[in-house]
Amino acid sequence: MVALLALHLLAAVAVWRLSRHIGARSALIGAIAPAVTLGWLLYQAPDVLDGRPTATTMTWAPELGLSLPLRLDGLALLTAMVIAAVGMLVLQYSRHYLAGRHDGLARLLVVLVLFAGSMLGLVLADHVLALYVFWELTTVCSFLLIGAADRESRRAAMQALVVTSGGGFAMLLGLLMLGEQAGDYRISAILAAPPSGPWVEAALVLILVSAVAKSAQVPLTGWLSAAMVAPTPVSAYLHAAAMVKAGVYLVARFAPAFEATAAWRPIVIVVGLTTLIGSGWWALTQHDLKRLLAFGTASQLGLMFVLLGAGTRTAALAGATMLLAHAAFKSTLFLVVGAIEHEAGTRDRRDLSGVRHTAPALVAVAAVACVSMAGLPPTLGYLGKEAAYEAFVEPYPAGEWILAGMVAGSALTVAYTLRFLASLLVDRDADRFPARAPGPGFTAAPAVLSGAGLALGLAPPVADDLARLHARAYSATADTHYELALWHGFTPALALSVVTVALGVAVFMATHVLVPRARSFGGTVAVSDRASTASAALASAIRTAITRTHTGSLPRYTAIVLLSVLVVPTAAMLADDVSLASIRLWDRTSQGLVGAATIAACIAAAAIRHRITAILLVSAVGYLVAVLFAIHGAPELALTQVLVETLTVLVILLVLRRSSERAAASPPLRQSGRAAVALAVGAAMTVVALAVTSNHTPSRVVDDFFTATEEAGASNVVNTVLTDVRALDTIGEVTVLTVTATGVVSLVLVRRRTGGPPRPTDTRHNDTRHSGTRHSGTRHSDDDATSAEER
Repeated sequence: MVALLALHLLAAVAVWRLSRHIGARSALIGAIAPAVTLGWLLYQAPDVLDGRPTATTMTWAPELGLSLPLRLDGLALLTAMVIAAVGMLVLQYSRHYLAGRHDGLARLLVVLVLFAGSMLGLVLADHVLALYVFWELTTVCSFLLIGAADRESRRAAMQALVVTSGGGFAMLLGLLMLGEQAGDYRISAILAAPPSGPWVEAALVLILVSAVAKSAQVPLTGWLSAAMVAPTPVSAYLHAAAMVKAGVYLVARFAPAFEATAAWRPIVIVVGLTTLIGSGWWALTQHDLKRLLAFGTASQLGLMFVLLGAGTRTAALAGATMLLAHAAFKSTLFLVVGAIEHEAGTRDRRDLSGVRHTAPALVAVAAVACVSMAGLPPTLGYLGKEAAYEAFVEPYPAGEWILAGMVAGSALTVAYTLRFLASLLVDRDADRFPARAPGPGFTAAPAVLSGAGLALGLAPPVADDLARLHARAYSATADTHYELALWHGFTPALALSVVTVALGVAVFMATHVLVPRARSFGGTVAVSDRASTASAALASAIRTAITRTHTGSLPRYTAIVLLSVLVVPTAAMLADDVSLASIRLWDRTSQGLVGAATIAACIAAAAIRHRITAILLVSAVGYLVAVLFAIHGAPELALTQVLVETLTVLVILLVLRRSSERAAASPPLRQSGRAAVALAVGAAMTVVALAVTSNHTPSRVVDDFFTATEEAGASNVVNTVLTDVRALDTIGEVTVLTVTATGVVSLVLVRRRTGGPPRPTDTRHNDTRHSGTRHSGTRHSDDDATSAEER
C-alpha cells in the first residue's frame, strides 16, 4: 500500500518532466498509477470479501512512536476502487480534452495524479493524524485545480479552500478528542472499542461538521457549484466521484460504532434530507449544465448521508450501492458535458440544439447514465433506490417522514434528469452545434463508466457483493435478509418507485411554471451559496487584518511579541496556584538602593529623547544589575555582565553614530500605548520571576553535575560543566567566535591595504568646528546633499 502511494508520486514527477515534450499525452503516463492501483485492489478483493482485511504499517521513528498504519477493509476497498477506476478513465479523457493546451497543462495533470494518491491515502489511513493529513492534501489539490485560470476561478478556489479546510480543522479536533477518550489513535482500534460520554458526543459533532463541509451539504453547498469553473476532468473526478465522497466516507466509517449516540442520527438525517430536497430544487432551476449536475451531486450526497448514517444494514447496503452508482453516472454526465462544451463552446442548455444528430453516440451514453440517475431499471441506480426505500419501509424511528423526504428528493432527481436529457435531444436550431462530432477519445471514458452502471444493474449479485463489503460492518439484525435484485415482487418499495417517477415527470412538465417562480424567490442564489461566500469573505478579511501587522515597524513587531508572551505563557503560569507570601524584597539595604537606582535609570531612558543619553542610561541599567550580582556573591557573573554590557553599548553607538541625535516625537496616544505595554510586560515578568524563585523545584540533573565535578577532581561546578559536560558545545562556540574575529580582522586589514572607499565629508561637523556653534535646526542645501549621499 505504501508502494502504491509512492507510485502516484513517481507518476506525478514523470508527468511533470514529460508534459513539456509530449503535451497532453503525458496524461496517459499519469493514468498508470491508478490503473496499477485498480489491479492490486482486484487482486486483494477475494481476501477482503472473505473478511480478511489487509494491513501494513510504515515505521520511521519507532522510539517516538511515529508510523503510518494503512488498512484495506471492505469500505476502503469499495471507495478505493471508485477512486482508481474513475481516476484512470478521467486521465485518459484528459489526454483528448486538454490536447493543444500548454498554459498550466503540467500543473493540472500533476495535481490530478497527486490528488488520486491523496484520496487513496485518505481511505486507507488507519490513524487519525494520517487521515487528517491526506484529508488536507485533497483540499489543497482541489484549491490548485480550481483556481488556475482567472479571477473568478481564484475566488471559487478560495471559497472551496475556506469551507473545506475549516471543516478539516473541526475534524482534527474531533478525531483527537475521540482518540484521547479511546486511549488509542488508530481508527480500527477506536471502532473496535468505541468510547462514550459527553466528550465523545462533542467529537462526533465536530467530525460531522467536517463531513458536511467536504460533501457540500446544507448550508455549505455553494462552494461546489462555484467550483464548476474548473476544467471538466476536475469536475468529473474531484467534484463527482472522489473528493466530495470524502465526507460521505467519513460518515460511513464511523457510523457502525457511533450511530446510536444522541447527536449522530438527528444531524445526518436532517442535514441529508434537507440537502436532498433543497439541492434537487436548485438543480432544477439551472441553465448551466455543469451547475445543474453540481447541485444534483450535492442532492444525492445528501441521500447517501441519510443511508450511510442511518445505522442499519439495509440502509448501509443501499448507501454503498448509491456510492457506486453515483460515481458511474455522474462522472459520465460531467464528461459528456465537457465534450459538448469542447466542441460547441457552451454548456448553457438554452444555446444547445441538434446534439442528438451530431453526436448520437455521446447522447446514447448520456441517456444510459440518466436512466441510472433517475433510478430506473435495469441500472445500478435503480438497485440503490429500491434498497433505500426498503431500508425505511422496515421499522425505523420516524421512518415515514424519512421516506416522504426521500420520495420528494428522488422525484426532483427525476425532474432535473429529464431536464438535462431534454437539453441534448431538443432541436431548436440545427446550426447551434458544430457539424463535427466529438472524437472517440471523448466518448470512450464516459461509455465505460455508463456501461459499468448498466452492467452492475444487470448483475445484481456482483453489485450485492461489492456493496455488502461495507454493510457487513453492522451486526446481523432482522433486516439482513435483503439482497439487491431487479425484482422483489410487488412491494411497498416498488410502489414508492412508481410514485417517485410519476411525481418527477409531473414536476418536469411544470418546470416552465415552477422555474420562473423559483427564480423570483432567489432560487438561483441559494442560502448555502451565500453562506459559503460569506465564510470566504470573512477568511479574507481575517487574512488582510493579519497581514497588516507586517508594516516594517520595529516597535509594532516588538509590541506584538511582548503581548504574545504576556497573554499566552505568562497568563497560563499565573493561572496556577502560585504563592508569593515568602517573597523578601531585599536582604540588605544596599540591594534596595541599587534596585531603586535601576528603576530610575529605566524610567529616565524611556523619557529622554536624546539618543546618546538614552543609550548611556540603558547601559547604566546593565551595570547596576552587575552590581546586584556582585552584592549577591557572584563576581564572575558580574564581570561577564559588565563585559557584555560594554560590548553591547559599543555596538549600539556604532550603529547609531550616523543617526540624528534626537529621536522624533511620537503622538501622545502612541506613547501611552507603548508605556502601557511596557508596564504590563514589566509587571508580569516581575511576578513571574518572583513566583519562579519562590517555588523552587529540585532539579533532576543537578546531582549528576556534582558527581561529574567530583570525578573530574575539580571544585567549581560551573567550570566542570563548561569544560567536561559541555565540552563539544564550548568548542563550537569558541570556533564560531574565532571565525568571526578572523573575518573582522581580515576586513580591517583589507580596508587599510586598499585605502577603502572614499568617505564623504560631513559638512555639518566641519561647520561646527569652524563656527563653534552646533546646528540643531535647519541645514544648508550642501548639508542636505551630503546627508543624502551618506544615506
